[in-house]
Amino acid sequence: MAAVLRSSCRRPLMLPARPGRWGRLGSLGSAMQQPAALPARPGSPEGGAQAGGGGWLSALRFDNLALRSLPVDASEASGPRAVPGACFCRVRPSPLHNPRLVAMSLPALALLGLEAPMGDREAAEAEAALYFSGNRLLAGAEPAAHCYCGHQFGSFAGQLGDGAAMYLGEVLGPRGERWEIQLKGAGLTPFSRQADGRKVLRSSIREFLCSEAMFHLGIPTTRAGTCVTSDSKVIRDIFYDGNPKNERCTVVLRIASTFIRFGSFEIFKPPDEYTGRKGPSVNRNDIRIQMLDYVIGTFYPEIQEAYSDNSVQRNAAFFKEITKRTARLVAEWQCVGFCHGVLNTDNMSIVGLTIDYGPFGFMDRYDPEHICNGSDNTGRYAYNKQPEICKWNLGKLAEALVPELPLEISELILEEEYDAEFEKHYLQKMRKKLGLIQLELEEDSKLVAELLETMHLTGGDFTNIFYLLSSFSVHSDPSKLEDFLEKVTSQCASLEELKVAFKPQMDPRQLSMMLMLAQSNPQLFALIGTKDNINKELERIEQFSKLQQLTADDLLSRNKRHWKEWLEKYRVRLQKEIESISDADAWSADHVKVMNSNNPKYILRNYIAQNAIEAAENGDFSEVRNVLKLLENPFQEAESFGEVKEDAEEEGATAAAAACARETSSRLPYCSKPPLWASELCVT
Repeated sequence: MAAVLRSSCRRPLMLPARPGRWGRLGSLGSAMQQPAALPARPGSPEGGAQAGGGGWLSALRFDNLALRSLPVDASEASGPRAVPGACFCRVRPSPLHNPRLVAMSLPALALLGLEAPMGDREAAEAEAALYFSGNRLLAGAEPAAHCYCGHQFGSFAGQLGDGAAMYLGEVLGPRGERWEIQLKGAGLTPFSRQADGRKVLRSSIREFLCSEAMFHLGIPTTRAGTCVTSDSKVIRDIFYDGNPKNERCTVVLRIASTFIRFGSFEIFKPPDEYTGRKGPSVNRNDIRIQMLDYVIGTFYPEIQEAYSDNSVQRNAAFFKEITKRTARLVAEWQCVGFCHGVLNTDNMSIVGLTIDYGPFGFMDRYDPEHICNGSDNTGRYAYNKQPEICKWNLGKLAEALVPELPLEISELILEEEYDAEFEKHYLQKMRKKLGLIQLELEEDSKLVAELLETMHLTGGDFTNIFYLLSSFSVHSDPSKLEDFLEKVTSQCASLEELKVAFKPQMDPRQLSMMLMLAQSNPQLFALIGTKDNINKELERIEQFSKLQQLTADDLLSRNKRHWKEWLEKYRVRLQKEIESISDADAWSADHVKVMNSNNPKYILRNYIAQNAIEAAENGDFSEVRNVLKLLENPFQEAESFGEVKEDAEEEGATAAAAACARETSSRLPYCSKPPLWASELCVT
């Protein structure tokens, strides 16, 4: 599911168009005005890697183990089709017109053994645009699309597969590690169904930036090496309002140890009792065994070695490990306020990575029921439901491993391991975020819960309040406490923001009709609404009514009272830390250091991504690059915008681009609470 930024139903939100420029990137198109014809597919040597292109990318060494280890479909027929008895099918990227580089992540490309280009950077960027758009194939690349199925929003959807992504191959890194590289948005595959296999600039920039943001936050994730756009266009109905427009085809180079997912094992599923759909490889347990051998032997070699003579024990150990990895992963998400948005089984990595960035979002104002995906009408993938949904998905993986792992074994593992691992990792991380580095007390979980409740009551900004807490003084100085309360309450939602957040979303007549229908015809009501949605709307109406009677001074006073109560509890807990050590100064330094390395100052807020997208759509890629550099150091203070802004002269910026940069620099700092207009952004 592609990410689409659009306005809410309240009013269409489109920022003013900005002056555009291609800057120095404009010259990249001269050699690539027409789509390039692809060469014949390189042969697949039974072993060693081949060199890459003739320039900067010649350092890439391919060794495509997955295609040698798993069945590849013999048919090369194009167009949507079922792909039975195979894990991959061969494909060909569709060339783009005039590809050009939006941005590249050098830390991600370094995984592949690519160092920062020396000398002619423009030539290196042109080479990257040519090969990572799919217009040319690197020597040793063997494009393929992966077959998988999935439970989407709780229902089995049958065959899905890589409808827009293409496996290029596996590149050996500098230390011999293996990295699968993909092109996302490179064109049609047998799994494209009714789609066109393309991604657009909006969704591609979001995936590119968030992949790298998550890595630098310390969260397991797939990576993004490049983002390449073009003059090729596809039609998208951005606002789902019947007014489609042309958008630029864009491709992201994705990097991971593997993109195999839970849904990869669901291709063997017999007809589902609810949807009637089935996987394309029913009764092919031989392939399931091949996949388990490949996944465990390649990505869990220590498990393969320990249980080489007992496949059931080996498979149980593998399932236990992916259960624990998944629990730790979602605990990390919760601790930075990250919402994935589409936690279907086909979007769950078999090695415990964050994968497939679509309608994701980092929470701004803390709301445990926050829904980042505007298409998630029932709130299935809300922030507070992510832990239980990931556990549910593991249950579906367990079903997909039968008979190679009996269900009674996997279900017991899931019940014994998942919740305990999640709670342990979550509390460990939260202790670090609060600087509780000396003692581990039972009361800590209650302190965390009360902090989150205080954030909820006051509409606190999740990221900024955690970041502020490192400056809280344990000493009970009234003047310092008052100063700190001013800072904390400045990060709480204003009266105006709360009125926008709680504004009723249903017409009163519609709500009245729904309430009557729920009473008179529950079966019909169940087809068009849910009790949860109605209850939430009633809560919004109640809250909105209360807000009409509230003044800004009343709100501030109430917020200060809530925070004063919690901060006193926090001060008492910190005092216990100090009493347990001999060197208070050393503890204080470590306390702040741990907090500052676990509470980011910068995250990829939706409005930051939107500003970068709109600049790029007007031809200026500098904001994407600026944001990327900022997100590479999320815990560090950027003294000024200029530290992350590319040098205008070095980039050959035009006067229009300089004007755009002035507009950018005049906006809110990247660490600020979102502007009010950001509440109108919706991602689907």
